[in-house]
Amino acid sequence: MDVKFWGVRGSLGSPLSPEQIQAKINAVVQLVQPKDLESQDARQKFLSSLPPYVYGTIGGNTPCVQVTSSSNDVLIFDAGTGMRALGLDSHLAATTRYSLFLSHLHWDHIQGFPFFGPLYDSKVAIDIYSPVEDIAEMFAMQMRAPFYPVDFGVVKDRIKFNVISPGKECRVGGVSVSCCKMNHPGGSYSYSVEENGKKVVYATDVELSNFELNDDIKKVFGYADVAILDSQYTPQDALGKSNWGHSAFSYALDFAVEMKVKKAYLFHYDPSYDDKKVNSIFQSAKMYSKSISAQNFEVELAIEGKSFSL
Repeated sequence: MDVKFWGVRGSLGSPLSPEQIQAKINAVVQLVQPKDLESQDARQKFLSSLPPYVYGTIGGNTPCVQVTSSSNDVLIFDAGTGMRALGLDSHLAATTRYSLFLSHLHWDHIQGFPFFGPLYDSKVAIDIYSPVEDIAEMFAMQMRAPFYPVDFGVVKDRIKFNVISPGKECRVGGVSVSCCKMNHPGGSYSYSVEENGKKVVYATDVELSNFELNDDIKKVFGYADVAILDSQYTPQDALGKSNWGHSAFSYALDFAVEMKVKKAYLFHYDPSYDDKKVNSIFQSAKMYSKSISAQNFEVELAIEGKSFSL
């Protein structure tokens, strides 16, 4: 399986502001030395030495994660604004069928769907999966006047809605997908994807504290190779936002260790956190992970445009 992040921010899109771009430029100017400009190699070495929050960005799109199976089946998890970027990708696997799994129907997880270019290709079909019973009606609402200029009726004949059940496996090609209901206002669902003995979990919009484990949750998360976990807040910010349905990074890591997850990706960052703050959370998360696990447990940062393979 290949996994790629197209949107990693939570709640709403948060592009870099002019002030944030200027701060990055100022940081580079403060750090550069004459020797760093002497040659192409020197310039490249200098750029590669810059902190990641200066030289790059976490990204501003809302959640969308692509999983491509070994047989080129394309599974998409959530349809945030990152789904537009996914549709524009010239390296997108050649396919006429996409499988979209929805964690829930809050706007930041569906608002990219009308802007997914392949949606308007007459050769393309999309299977949409969700445990929500009236998913077709609810999902179509955002593509009705006055909210969007193209009515859902234009594309609905090429879309198939599939209501799935927590605890029951569904298959896309050679890939097995299971889901479980999680702790979030209005409900949210996490998914596991398994192929060739490897398992990745997509778990956004979950408050990983003060809730009871059940067999469905254990089945989805247990012994995952990788878990992509809602890590919206610092522990300090999370204290004042109980029952908002999101996690501090420490809650997410505690849960991952309990579920015997091998590697955790922090995900769904608060839109008010700039790149520098998200990077500081990452550094804190790495130190925290060492204090709670004696196992070979790894922590990574989900960054828009980055990918990994299992």
